[in-house]
Amino acid sequence: MSRLLPTSLVGSYAQPEWLLDHAKLKGRFPPRTRAKELWRIPEEFIEEAWNDATLLAIRDQERAGLDIITDGEARRESYSNRFATALEGIDVDNPGTALDRSGEPNPVPRIVGKISRTGPIQVEDAKFLRANTDRITKLTVPGPFTMSQQAQNDYYPSLADAAMDYAAAINQEIKDLHAAGIDVVQIDEPYMQARADAAREYGVDAVNRALEGVTGTTALHICFGYAQIIHERPEGYNFLPELEKTAIDQISIETAQSNLDCAILDELPNKTIILGVLDLSTNEVETPELVAERIERGLEHHKASQIIPAPDCGFKYTPRDVAFAKCKALADGAALVRARLG
Repeated sequence: MSRLLPTSLVGSYAQPEWLLDHAKLKGRFPPRTRAKELWRIPEEFIEEAWNDATLLAIRDQERAGLDIITDGEARRESYSNRFATALEGIDVDNPGTALDRSGEPNPVPRIVGKISRTGPIQVEDAKFLRANTDRITKLTVPGPFTMSQQAQNDYYPSLADAAMDYAAAINQEIKDLHAAGIDVVQIDEPYMQARADAAREYGVDAVNRALEGVTGTTALHICFGYAQIIHERPEGYNFLPELEKTAIDQISIETAQSNLDCAILDELPNKTIILGVLDLSTNEVETPELVAERIERGLEHHKASQIIPAPDCGFKYTPRDVAFAKCKALADGAALVRARLG
């Protein structure tokens, strides 16, 4: 990253209302199985609609001044279900049930055989993103620990065994995404925070398996859950310093809504931190000065060359006009800090 304090999304941008029924989305838990009823566009036009929405997400990020561009996850019903339901060994027609991080039961992929990836899942997404921006690019994949926790296991001796095969599939996908021109591939692992004891048991091993032989830049997102669904925030992370032992290059954390004590960054000295400085629990748009203050809190515990300012989490549940305004505040706030640093 040539620029100091480059700005980035965590992954998702706000999907247009004409594409996705946001009222239906907000009226349920995040889908773990396929949820095609959320799309407003008839199936024969959905690919074109996804392309158009992805272009809108790319252009909004560029206009706002962000440095690292994602596809906005415009083609996804949730961050994880598109990938998780495309794998061999999953019965997509007869889903299982597992507790969501809120503690409520939710339909989930049911594991009925050995998990494997029969071919690329998001490579065409990667090629589309790469062809439509000249900036640094990032694409996200769900993590092996989180996918194991979001499944009903009817095949493996343990979820840890399932996670290692999820990790092997992710490993293949990451290598293909880098080969397609993506600069940063991010693994989404929110359940490491929600289920820290299980994460300590096998989460680090699964992430490291997903990274075996990967030479491109990688990131990992760990969070407290979508702010619009999980309203209460703990004072700190249950699972974070353990990620220093992984081969991940960048770690995405949230500090804005939770007012997190950034001293925790002292325990991740070798990682670049994707620093969450936008509070997504509110549609109130931060001023650039407030964004700058939040960035500077991180700078008290980490070098500026190792910080990427970002939103706390994805913009999945945020209105598009608010998401754009917050992105603009993010870029402007980072510019203020760069100016102060000279």
